[in-house]
Amino acid sequence: MGETNEKWYITQQTFPELLNRNIETFGERRAQWWRTEGTDTTSITYRELGHTVEEMSTGLMELGIEKGDRIAIMAHTCPQWVWADYSILCAAGITVCIYPTLSVKEVVFIVNDSGSRILYVENDEILRKVIKVWQEMPTLEKIVVMQNEFTSDNANVLSLNDLKDLGKRLIERDSSLYEKRWKSVQLHDNMTIVYTSGTTGTPKGAVHTHFSINAACRRDLSLVPPLKEDDVFLSFLPLAHTYERQCGHGTVMHGAVTVAYSSPKTIVEDLQIFRPTVFMSVPRIYERIYMAMRNKAAQSPIKNSIFNYGIKVGLEVVDKRSDDNGFVDMSEDADFFEGLGFILKLKYKLIDRILFSKVRALIGGRYRFAFSAAGSLPADLCRVFMAMGIRIYEGYGATETCNTVNLNKPDRVLPGSVGPLCAGVEGRMDEDGEWFVKGDNNIREYWNNSEATKEAFTEDGFYRTGDIVEMLADGYIKIVDRKKGLMVLDTGKNVPSAKIESKFSLSDYIDIVMPIGDDRKFVTALVVPNLDVFINYFKENSISYDMSALEFTGEGTARVCVKVGDDFVEKEELRAIIDAEIRKANEELEEYESIRNYFITSRRFTEQTGEMTPTLKVKRSVVMKNFEDVINGMYR
Repeated sequence: MGETNEKWYITQQTFPELLNRNIETFGERRAQWWRTEGTDTTSITYRELGHTVEEMSTGLMELGIEKGDRIAIMAHTCPQWVWADYSILCAAGITVCIYPTLSVKEVVFIVNDSGSRILYVENDEILRKVIKVWQEMPTLEKIVVMQNEFTSDNANVLSLNDLKDLGKRLIERDSSLYEKRWKSVQLHDNMTIVYTSGTTGTPKGAVHTHFSINAACRRDLSLVPPLKEDDVFLSFLPLAHTYERQCGHGTVMHGAVTVAYSSPKTIVEDLQIFRPTVFMSVPRIYERIYMAMRNKAAQSPIKNSIFNYGIKVGLEVVDKRSDDNGFVDMSEDADFFEGLGFILKLKYKLIDRILFSKVRALIGGRYRFAFSAAGSLPADLCRVFMAMGIRIYEGYGATETCNTVNLNKPDRVLPGSVGPLCAGVEGRMDEDGEWFVKGDNNIREYWNNSEATKEAFTEDGFYRTGDIVEMLADGYIKIVDRKKGLMVLDTGKNVPSAKIESKFSLSDYIDIVMPIGDDRKFVTALVVPNLDVFINYFKENSISYDMSALEFTGEGTARVCVKVGDDFVEKEELRAIIDAEIRKANEELEEYESIRNYFITSRRFTEQTGEMTPTLKVKRSVVMKNFEDVINGMYR
């Protein structure tokens, strides 16, 4: 099939039809691959996936689930998330996505707003969290714990095996019911409700249909290099978000290839274990990968010199390969050495052998390309990865557009941009620079919220993205800032917070800078230091502090410091380094954009504190509220 048409998989159908096509045509292909204990892994084929989904889906039918009923999933990204999702879809239900880190108040709102009848939860920890507020969710009848073996005193709490056993009983009574149900799903039926992350205001339930998500998958697959049978997509972003679920898992299902499972905490090890060819990521992950490489090189003067020289040579190559507008050919068949000249070509080949090839080996050695979205990838960082021969295609979209409406073309990547409009998508700039888009991939409504639906669209059907853009060469655009992130000083000056934040993206010592300035005379900022870097710095320089105040999360290589004592951030050495970083950034900003005052926090912003979204974006409204007294103090 693939030999006659390299993109044979760009087809239109519902997702139950797509799953069953893969079961029938590619049943023995590996579908899912994940770690068990240590570095051991296991996997299942598309046929095995289909068998699991059938038993779970008929289990839901036995529990009385009808077409159009809502069933929610509250779990981190894992193979079972997909089993649950397709069990709902094949029962002709609607999948409701709930981030596992949400507060119980937010969970209650989503379950009640959607009218979910059943909730899949990942484990006992999430179950305990939900049971405390179950009485506040009158439509919720059953909870299914996504483990094969699980016992509970509550008869309305089931394990996966309990659910499968119910399904087996139904199949024994009538083996045709399952096929009839999944075939009843129509292309324009509602498929999922994805609640916005709530960086501002109350979450809204974006309703996507099988048609809109299929349109999004066809759009993406038409733009990227052809998928190959041995491709492995690495999944570590939240499946509760449309980015991973559609750009990752949706395109995987279309191409009938393999998806392997990881997490931001174990990604370094997992790149070696699964040796992926493709993955979705966000700018902060790329920043962390680069910082980890740079910090490792800095441990040895010789390695540090080689690293710095290598990046210098690599960037020189990128400059040579860039056209007058800054476009670079990063397609897989591009001649990386064309037009370099003998000396530069020789230097690059040497550096590639001793450094860049090893970097590519660290990401598995089979890497083809990756995507960056859910925030702006700094142009300098994009160019650094280009220098190492690592392809990152930056795009732009929203939950409401089912992701990509703009994407860099593989043969014309413009660092600092999110590319031109995708095929099948229309776009235009409003008078104030806001980006409006229209396409089959857009939602048709917010669940139970006609007022929000009306506000989100123009009269002629364009979605108001809320992002201010700047037009670049050849129809490529650059995201300036969120419309609500564009700070307006009381002097009338507009200050893009994203511009200030980007100045610190490659800082060794600063994790996050959150600028403040709306209706104020000048810009201030909350500064979150890189606590782990300073712990090492204090150790190397014999600087004492209260070690008992340190708090960590994660284990092994994923262990990070999330909180320190006040004495830690008051150390003169730390304050001098932070101040130097602020001054350096201010030199690159207009005077009215520069940070005039700042506060150094003694803890990270995290999902657990409600200050970060699952895609690692700062929830400004929550941070502003949590640090209200500090912020007011900076203006006294």
